[in-house]
Amino acid sequence: MRIRILAGATTATVLAGGIIAVVLSSTTPASAATTTFRPAADTYVQQDTPTTNYGTSNQITVDNSPVRRLFLRFSVTGVSGTVSSAKLRLRTISGNDGSNNGGAFRAMSNTTWSETGTTWNNQPSIDGASVGSIGTVTADGWYEVDVTSVVKGNGTFSFGATSSSTDGAYYDSRESGADAPQLVVTTGTSTPPPSGDPVLVGAGDIATSGSGDSATAALVNGISGTVFTTGDNVYTNGTASEFNSYYQPTWGAFKSRTRPAPGNHDYNTSGATGYYNYFGSQAGPSGQGYYSYNLGNWHIVSLNSNISMSATSAQVTWLRNDLAANTRPCTLAYWHHPLFTSGANHAPSTSTRPLYQALYDNNADVVVWGHNHQYERFAPMNPNGALDNARGLRSFVAGMGGADHYGFGTIQANSQARNSDTFGVLKFTLHANSYDWQFVPQSGRTYNDSGTGSCH
Repeated sequence: MRIRILAGATTATVLAGGIIAVVLSSTTPASAATTTFRPAADTYVQQDTPTTNYGTSNQITVDNSPVRRLFLRFSVTGVSGTVSSAKLRLRTISGNDGSNNGGAFRAMSNTTWSETGTTWNNQPSIDGASVGSIGTVTADGWYEVDVTSVVKGNGTFSFGATSSSTDGAYYDSRESGADAPQLVVTTGTSTPPPSGDPVLVGAGDIATSGSGDSATAALVNGISGTVFTTGDNVYTNGTASEFNSYYQPTWGAFKSRTRPAPGNHDYNTSGATGYYNYFGSQAGPSGQGYYSYNLGNWHIVSLNSNISMSATSAQVTWLRNDLAANTRPCTLAYWHHPLFTSGANHAPSTSTRPLYQALYDNNADVVVWGHNHQYERFAPMNPNGALDNARGLRSFVAGMGGADHYGFGTIQANSQARNSDTFGVLKFTLHANSYDWQFVPQSGRTYNDSGTGSCH
């Protein structure tokens, strides 16, 4: 059995750091729940030091010169319902170049071995069914093995690993803290596709080596519909490696239903090639990055605030032509840099005003941004920031997708709701001539913002 990779990838990918939290909340009607367990015990043994115990080491390793074997034990409790998947996840240490062999993993019948007493001379037998193997690994990345065949519910589970390579693979142990191994158990299934009004859900400033992206991915996992992003999809430089290491194992699970927008960090790689190569045609024409699509009665426009946005630019010319040809009664647009924001880190991006002006001139309804790592909602405004309940666009800063939070500075006129300490996603339910919005917070947090608006 080969290692199983998230989101249908065909080669080994890495997992963003942090713990995936519970999927369900009172605001996300789904029948799936995901819980992450840390090891109750982990250690390794080494053939040429047969009486030495490594149970308090901050790493566990597999190797064939000298021969080293690793052991993990998990206690799964509180799980109800049918287990639909169980994933063993390990992170390679940062101070090693990696290995051409991440180890072959098997279940074990012995679930009582001692973390601080196990040595080469008294090691438990790695005697159970094979659950998978990890191929080439690089430094400081997460890797995954599917252990669903073993973890069927609550209980105690042991796994052991060996390697036939003389180039050892080193993983963080439970003593390492946040980078400790994980057993991620999912029960039930996600909500089936809705039969009613379409849903658009997403955020910006997403994938890092921290845990915020995992928390928001858990939310999206329980919400059916089209996924949007408002840029800075991955940190720090939008490289192909970062997309594979951080975005793919979290928000990559929804790649097939994602319609992204690029951010400045995506463009830290020349031409944003990591972004365009990862998303392919879903990101619009490569190097252009602006496109539109329809959801029910809604026309949706994804724009690129990292290229020219002057009134006579190719992008604004395209946007005006696209909006003029649109026959849907309602319009929502999103891009990265906000025209209006109270964030302390990034001032309003006035260069985006021609985009907003084109939307306003064509009676658009909603615009969503990222860039500042927080949530903010503004009342409907005209392009100059004046309150305009008749024709103004309601705007949102939705930069709470996973990157570290930013604070607020001077609160701008017409700012109606703000939060800077809760990761989450922004969900729109798109009705025939109106919309509902809802900030869905990460598991364990209570901040909420919701409401409804009518199309012009």
